[in-house]
Amino acid sequence: MENISNVDKLESIQSLQSTISKLEKALSQMTLKGVNTTLVKKRLKAVCIGLAILESVWNQIPHYYTQEDLSEARNVLAGLFPSIENIYVKSKPGSPQRTLLERRIKALELAIQAIDDVSNK
Repeated sequence: MENISNVDKLESIQSLQSTISKLEKALSQMTLKGVNTTLVKKRLKAVCIGLAILESVWNQIPHYYTQEDLSEARNVLAGLFPSIENIYVKSKPGSPQRTLLERRIKALELAIQAIDDVSNK
């Protein structure tokens, strides 16, 4: 994790923050409609943990998540890849959407790697 450029770190943090914002908006809209929000809540928690762990690793600050929280977040984040990669394949090369998806994939990979590193200590 120490060979990550500052640009990649910044883009990953921004990507996860953007993902959190989108999930919060989706949760709000789904709550208003009265539909089941379990999956969105689980994803939101996982992305928040992923962001916190990345910031913890990169800034050498402690985190307060249990091993169970980390394990669950890792599994949820890993479960996001198939749908993101499916959308990525359908996106046009060089498009803003593809760039966003590339950054999101990279951010999720780094978050999972950080969770693995923290879990194995």
